[in-house]
Amino acid sequence: MDPLLFDAIAAIAKILFVWAVVLAALLPNLVLLERRGAALIQDRPGPNRVGPFGLFQALADVVKMFMKEDMVPIYADRLLYNLAPLIMMIPALTTFAVIPFGSQIPLTIGGVTHTIPLIIADVNVGILYVFALTSLGVYGIVLAGWSSNDKFSLMGGIRSSAQIISYELAMGIAATGVFLAAGSLRLPAVVEYQQTHLWNCIPQLLGCIIFVVSAFAETNRLPFDLAEAEAELVAGFHTEYSAFKFGMFFMGEYANLVAASALIVTLYFGGWSLPGLALTGLWGGIASIGIFAVKTFCFIWLFIWVRWTLPRFRYDQLMALGWKAFLPLSLLNLLWTGWLVLAGGGKF
Repeated sequence: MDPLLFDAIAAIAKILFVWAVVLAALLPNLVLLERRGAALIQDRPGPNRVGPFGLFQALADVVKMFMKEDMVPIYADRLLYNLAPLIMMIPALTTFAVIPFGSQIPLTIGGVTHTIPLIIADVNVGILYVFALTSLGVYGIVLAGWSSNDKFSLMGGIRSSAQIISYELAMGIAATGVFLAAGSLRLPAVVEYQQTHLWNCIPQLLGCIIFVVSAFAETNRLPFDLAEAEAELVAGFHTEYSAFKFGMFFMGEYANLVAASALIVTLYFGGWSLPGLALTGLWGGIASIGIFAVKTFCFIWLFIWVRWTLPRFRYDQLMALGWKAFLPLSLLNLLWTGWLVLAGGGKF
């Protein structure tokens, strides 16, 4: 088979695999997982009526979203109102293109062995691509609040934009230490570096903590869900949305949650690798996918656990933490990492 044709088929297959896992399997069932997790933490049953053990609750929620009437506020800007859910959801889904979800799988066709790297697009500026896309998501939130022509929605959008801009700075500087150590902006290179060295969460523990906490703010999750503070804003930027458009905001939030968890695993917890374990060949490639999935699931559960455990920050506390604490600490982490790299002759 022609190598270019094989690469094109392999790329399409990887896209379909990732989207099938994320869209069809993961996102709907994350709603069920979150609701059952909340019930477990709050000592109550949770969804247990639709299907055995409530397993069909996610399907029922999807059907309900499609069956509801799509209401549009009379004074809304219809074009921006309809575009906002797409602007929030599409960047969240396209982030997965540069995250390596496994090592590689050898495939023999016609006596020729092809190696399939388990990443959709291995670009040399992978992390810049991720940050560029995640920064676009805030436009969907702001436009949703503004186009609805509702003061509470607008306030939620403004809060979210200030929050995301503030924490993106600390998150970006914290991640800079990872790429300084790996010597590359490619996410597969970061995983390969951690295969032969310590996981970055050990020498860069401070940067790891800053990145994880900033991810909560970036995804608008408790204790940083100031854009959706129901005590004062009802539902914030998506108050005026209903039916499938509301469901797209919901899916966009969970897609961001999965992407943030996968990125944390890739940058700080070895990605698909395990210490002392060589994942080669067909079964090694399949095992690497499983390892990456388990690690990512652990952080997804952390997001859920924190949401139903900690109270919401006040807005002034949120901004003070981002600018007065995380920004200087992220710079300190960068200086520490630079010293480690110099002391280790370029590696540590």
